[in-house]
Amino acid sequence: MSLVCRVIPCLDVAAGRVVKGVNFQNLRDMGDPVELAREYFRQGADEITFLDVTATVDERATTYDVVRRTAEEVFIPLTVGGGVRSADDVARLLAVGADKIGVNSAAIARPPLLDEIADRFGAQVLVLSLDVKRSPETVSGFVVTTHGGRTETELDALEWAREAIERGAGELLVNSIDADGTKEGFDLELVSLMREVSSVPVIASGGAGRAEDFGPAIEAGADAVLAASVFHSGQLTVGDVKRSLLADGIPVREVTA
Repeated sequence: MSLVCRVIPCLDVAAGRVVKGVNFQNLRDMGDPVELAREYFRQGADEITFLDVTATVDERATTYDVVRRTAEEVFIPLTVGGGVRSADDVARLLAVGADKIGVNSAAIARPPLLDEIADRFGAQVLVLSLDVKRSPETVSGFVVTTHGGRTETELDALEWAREAIERGAGELLVNSIDADGTKEGFDLELVSLMREVSSVPVIASGGAGRAEDFGPAIEAGADAVLAASVFHSGQLTVGDVKRSLLADGIPVREVTA
């Protein structure tokens, strides 16, 4: 586990606007991504994650202009995912200001893509994004999905995580679709299982509803915690989460707001 826990607001973007739903369904407008990123930077976010949630479904590239404008406003690491299909896509995103790139559906369709990205840019750039559902059909009880959670694969989530790390993934962004948007807390079993198989940092995502939800995810093995709707709605600030983590004895970087 990392020495200091990272708190990461996530901007799920569709058509240039931040959106949020429940279990990846019924998306509603939550605001302008550039304005929200600027506010989270002010609040002391350690990183920002920008996911174009309809790019793969719509078979188009991530919106480069929005990424560029977001990168100009925040001076912390920016991870961008959605619609990344080639190492050249990664190069274009890095050129407009991204620091790390999240890959999901395209890597499942063609796993050597992970090798290509890691070999060209380094493991520190490559984040494997896993949208995971519970499933009795897999050994671990968790299956990987694609296309924003719309399509189930036959991949066991833990086996896919292992393979991706072997191919060069430098970080795992593990999102529980079952918990996503429910505000009932992170899937701690999923986080714990991912920690057992992962030799790289694990980011827990999906289900945060209260400041008190974040500490258990770190204790279950996450190196970082990611949330969206609780931040976008103003229910919590980054500072609220960091203060709660500190109260749990979990070290964080500076608390500002």
